[in-house]
Amino acid sequence: MYGLWKPRVLGAWRVPATGPLIFAVNHAHNIDGPMVMGVAPRPTHFLIKKEAFAGPLGRFLTGIGQIEVDRESTDRTAIARALSVLRDGGVLGIFPEGTRGEGDFASLRAGLAYFAVRGGAPIVPVAVLGSSERPGRLIKALPPLRSRVDVVFGDPFEAGDPDGRRTRKALDEATERIQKQLTAHLENARRLTGR
Repeated sequence: MYGLWKPRVLGAWRVPATGPLIFAVNHAHNIDGPMVMGVAPRPTHFLIKKEAFAGPLGRFLTGIGQIEVDRESTDRTAIARALSVLRDGGVLGIFPEGTRGEGDFASLRAGLAYFAVRGGAPIVPVAVLGSSERPGRLIKALPPLRSRVDVVFGDPFEAGDPDGRRTRKALDEATERIQKQLTAHLENARRLTGR
């Protein structure tokens, strides 16, 4: 990432050095995940759509510990692998909106709350800004080479119910709390970076 672009990483000191953790990353461009993997202070295992695991790229992604997920169904294998990452004290990366979009955390899927509650892991909000501002001249699908991309890590927070409930209602309430935290982090990151 540092060879192709100029990442500016802010707040990496907020990331706990050990223990299970979830990075909740906004997703506006296809380099957002690789950018976070390249600059994060801890190795990260992202949930990535199964369509990306074709050919040599699939073998590469599997080799570096990324988790293939079928978004069309309840992928029990992906869920088990993700929970295993957390159980082993690792970092799980999730795009809580489920797909690339505006990157504004406007509509979250319940998966993030499920993993936070079930895995007992705090969430670190991560804002990637500048990756989708303008296309590159050489490769239109990528940001311009040597352009600045900001990655802003927020304060970790617990999403689970204080009473330890794991009901559907508790997950829905957790999703609402998470959305408020992520939206506030994104607004703060935009102010901080001027983007």
